[in-house]
Amino acid sequence: MRVNPFSDTLSFLTTGGWTTVVFWLLLVASIGIAFFNYRRDARQRSALHVWNWLSRLFIGGLWWQQSLWKLPPTYTDQPDGSGGLRYWMEQMVRGASFAAQADFVKKIVLPHFYFFAPQVYAGEVLVAVSLMLGLFTRVGGFLGALMAVNLWLGLYRLNSEWPWTYFFLVVIQIMFVAYRPGRSFGLDALIRGEESAAVSKHWWTRLTELVA
Repeated sequence: MRVNPFSDTLSFLTTGGWTTVVFWLLLVASIGIAFFNYRRDARQRSALHVWNWLSRLFIGGLWWQQSLWKLPPTYTDQPDGSGGLRYWMEQMVRGASFAAQADFVKKIVLPHFYFFAPQVYAGEVLVAVSLMLGLFTRVGGFLGALMAVNLWLGLYRLNSEWPWTYFFLVVIQIMFVAYRPGRSFGLDALIRGEESAAVSKHWWTRLTELVA
């Protein structure tokens, strides 16, 4: 049961287990990368870059936390194996805004649950790592947007859900694609280096301009 955002965050950060250790490693790495960028590039020493970093860090933390209730091999956090990802896929069958999506989940996804479940889990983890470290954030933002659209439309008709929650997440993820927050204290800023895509035709520069 949720108590308040402060005690709940403290509990999340101090709960034992490998997932907490990995989250702390990602958090410390994000802070370290931000500090390194701050020292090396005076152009990033602004409130805007700090906000871009914090925004992707918090949203990345959101994706990481949401992956915790669908952990393999059962893709749930319940000791008896109930609930978790399978439960919410079943909710999509009756809550999807379009019959085509409900039929796809019912006839294709659920019968092949252990084929699709690892992809969902891996997708959320990849988005979390991408945003927290600022690595290929345009790709992470795009993948996150697709997953958020699936949630928005898939749970739209459920009275217990507020569709705007997922729609706002779609908007945020698209903003990450457009504004490239990985260039603010992230690995994307280091990958691109000082070379400008506007004056270089090297394939690596073109690729990093597309994804970072």
